Amino acid sequence: MSAVTTPALEELARDIGGCTICIDQPIAEPLPHHPRPVVRLSSTARLCIAGQAPGLRVHESGMPFTDPSGDRLRDWMQISDEEFYDASRLAIVPMGFCFPGYDAKKSDLPPRKECVQAWHGSIFELMPQLELILVIGQYAQAYHMGDARRKTLTETVANWQETFNEDRKPKVLPLPHPSWRNTGWLKKNLWFEGEVLPVLRREVGRLVRE
Repeated sequence: MSAVTTPALEELARDIGGCTICIDQPIAEPLPHHPRPVVRLSSTARLCIAGQAPGLRVHESGMPFTDPSGDRLRDWMQISDEEFYDASRLAIVPMGFCFPGYDAKKSDLPPRKECVQAWHGSIFELMPQLELILVIGQYAQAYHMGDARRKTLTETVANWQETFNEDRKPKVLPLPHPSWRNTGWLKKNLWFEGEVLPVLRREVGRLVRE
């Protein structure tokens, strides 16, 4: 967790930090380890990253995106570690707050559903100052984009302008997951680097540095 600046957000952050719903009242199988929620709330940040769920490295560090995916994301954004971890400038609200564990193939399980049901409504209600949410991966896109999400992640990201240009607040910008497993996708979809990254970097400069 990180410092926030209103009593309501501070109380919410404390509640999330002590959350054990996925063990005490799980929707399906209980979380296979002790919860360690990783989320950054802010009453001043204008930009929010809505990702999937922490991986094992983030679970161990307690800091969001302290892994190769985070390195790639910061490179996409052209942002320093200091800027990225400054909660006054950047909020981070994944779909699942805790590392969900591995499946039989040693891949990360999907984000826990308990987090959205218990917390997301209150979080975004208490952060009305947000101007843009970066929605990373299919789970975040399904939640934040609703019917605007296309059948596939590729189609969703390829049609980013349709969603980004909607008259809504906060705006949303869909991105693929920055996992190194998506290197092949990035090589096949060179338009992402040419079309989307310049917009992403422009918005980061506007919302984080101005």
